[in-house]
Amino acid sequence: MRIGRALLLTAVTVASALTLSACDDDGKPNGSAGGNYVTGAGGISTVSKGERTDAPKLDGETVDGKTLDTTELKGKVVVLNVWGSWCPPCRGEAKYFAKVSKELADAGKDVAFVGINTRDSSKQNATSFEENFGITYPSLYDPDGKLMLRFPAGTLNPQAIPSTIVLDKQGKIAARTLVAVNEQQLRSMIDPVLAEQ
Repeated sequence: MRIGRALLLTAVTVASALTLSACDDDGKPNGSAGGNYVTGAGGISTVSKGERTDAPKLDGETVDGKTLDTTELKGKVVVLNVWGSWCPPCRGEAKYFAKVSKELADAGKDVAFVGINTRDSSKQNATSFEENFGITYPSLYDPDGKLMLRFPAGTLNPQAIPSTIVLDKQGKIAARTLVAVNEQQLRSMIDPVLAEQ
């Protein structure tokens, strides 16, 4: 009887992991179709400059109780990271976001990082996560995942957490990934967009 329960638990865990990672049989994110994305190694998708779509307005209350409107960040490259304190891959990539955001800020680069905290039942969990990992940039508090639903179809899979989207200086979606990233992958998403004229 115990073996049967263990197998069932294992099957449920594997199915849940596949659902949350939103990967297909090739290990490539499949989340949603469309959007003129070209997916490269590591599951990072990019869009050529002339084919990009506008990012939606993301606004509301932040984890620390302030307000934020991402449309006010036009003119900067914006890195959006969807995360939850309950999410193990989010914890795995958080140190890279903390490091890269700090280094780019210290170097005076025109980049703004914004988190979208989702499915956390309390701001306290989100605040503790940010403190534990040294996240100093703001995160919109989105417990119901409503902000993710503002993205155009084919852009962001609400089930793929963590996800990262990079906006160009005109507020258009330039790159995305629907899986956790390391420092090198994160920089490979930001640097080309930052170098654009």
